[in-house]
Amino acid sequence: MRLDHVVLWVQDPAVAMDFYTRVVGLQPVRFDEFLTGDAPFPSVRVSDDSIIDLSPSDKAASTETQTHVAGSAGHPVNHVCLAMTKAEYDALIDRLQAEGIDTGARLAPTYGARGWGPEGMYFPDPDGNVVEARYYDD
Repeated sequence: MRLDHVVLWVQDPAVAMDFYTRVVGLQPVRFDEFLTGDAPFPSVRVSDDSIIDLSPSDKAASTETQTHVAGSAGHPVNHVCLAMTKAEYDALIDRLQAEGIDTGARLAPTYGARGWGPEGMYFPDPDGNVVEARYYDD
């Protein structure tokens, strides 16, 4: 079993796409289709088999109609964690700091899906969603 996707509520998908591609370093998925109205939201690729959907928060009510779970749409997620190599982690810190984003919320060591990692950090996206980044020794 694998995690397929996570949905984040965002005010402006274009702003969120810029952040997750330019600053975080993920690849866009269906962004052009979103801009032309052929996709309801864009996504960013985390790995070959997982993405993060950047869903416009003004569409939250229609999500409840789709899921049939009353009161479930628009709730914030505590955080999403991205695992990467040490080199990717260091490059991400540089990009975040260049944007003026605080990278001081560090955990060392930190525990995740692959066990203990030497370090992780939390940072906000433009909508206040919290992202954790970490690396493992392997």
